[in-house]
Amino acid sequence: MAIFEWRHRRRPFDGGGTRRRRFFSPLYSRNFKRTILFAVIFLAIFPPLYFHFKLRRIRQIVAQKCDWLHHPPLVCAHGGDSTLAFPNTMDAYSFAIRSLVDCIEVDVSRSSDGVLFALHNRDLQRIARNSSVQVGDLSMKQIKELDVSEIVKGTLGSSRIPTLEEALALISNSVRKVILDAKVGPPMYEKGLAQDILSIIERAQCNNCIVWAKSDTLARDIIRRAPDTMVGYIVMVDPLTGARNSLLRMKGARVVGVYHPLIDEELVRVVRR
Repeated sequence: MAIFEWRHRRRPFDGGGTRRRRFFSPLYSRNFKRTILFAVIFLAIFPPLYFHFKLRRIRQIVAQKCDWLHHPPLVCAHGGDSTLAFPNTMDAYSFAIRSLVDCIEVDVSRSSDGVLFALHNRDLQRIARNSSVQVGDLSMKQIKELDVSEIVKGTLGSSRIPTLEEALALISNSVRKVILDAKVGPPMYEKGLAQDILSIIERAQCNNCIVWAKSDTLARDIIRRAPDTMVGYIVMVDPLTGARNSLLRMKGARVVGVYHPLIDEELVRVVRR
C-alpha cells in the first residue's frame, strides 16, 4: 500500500506587502502621479490669479466711487468771504485768503466805458438800492465812487469796488485757482469782452485763472483766442423753457460748471468719460 505524504507548500512570507501593493497600486501609477502634479500646479496658480484680478477689480470700483478721497474737491469762496465783508471787495478776498480757501470766484462785469470790475449786478443793486440797474449802466468813475461800508459794517477799511486787475493782483498768488465768472450785459454785451478779459489775465500773469460764462459765444471766443487758457461753460436750467442745458456741448472747453441741484451720478459718470 502506497502512502503519499501531502506537504502543504507554503508561500514565502512577505508580511502582507504584496497585498498592500496590490491594494495601493493605483497610488503608484503614472496617471495618479500626473493627476496629483496637475492638482498642485492648479492650486499654486489659480487662487493667486483669482485673488489678483478680484483685488484689481475692487481697487477699480473704489477708485471710481472714492476718487474724491485722493483728489478732494476745492473749497471755493464765491466773491470771497461774504459772511464777513461785502462780496467781491478786497475785504472779502482778504478774509477768504486768511481762511486758507483753495480758490476764489470773482464775478466779472464791464462798465459802460469798457472797464472790467469785480462786481455782480445783484450786488450793485443792493448798493444802489435800485433793482433794475446793471453794471453796464455805470461808468468807471461812477462805480469807483460806490461805497459798501453802509451795507456791511466792520470791514478792514477797503469799502470800494475793485477792478478785475486790482482783484487779481491780490488773490492770484494766494490761492490754487481763480475762477472768473464773466457776465455779459449792456451796452456792449460780448463785443470785445473776450480780448478784454485775456488782456488782464496776461498783465496779472494769472496762470491759475479759469474763465467760464453762461454765454457760449463768449466762451468759444476765448477758446479761439487763447487755446491754452482753461475755459468752461455753465450747465443750468433754462429759465424760459425749464429744460437743462446740454451737458457736452463745447469743443475745447476744459471745465463744466453745473448748478448743484442738477448734479447726480449719471452726470458725473458722463463728465468723467
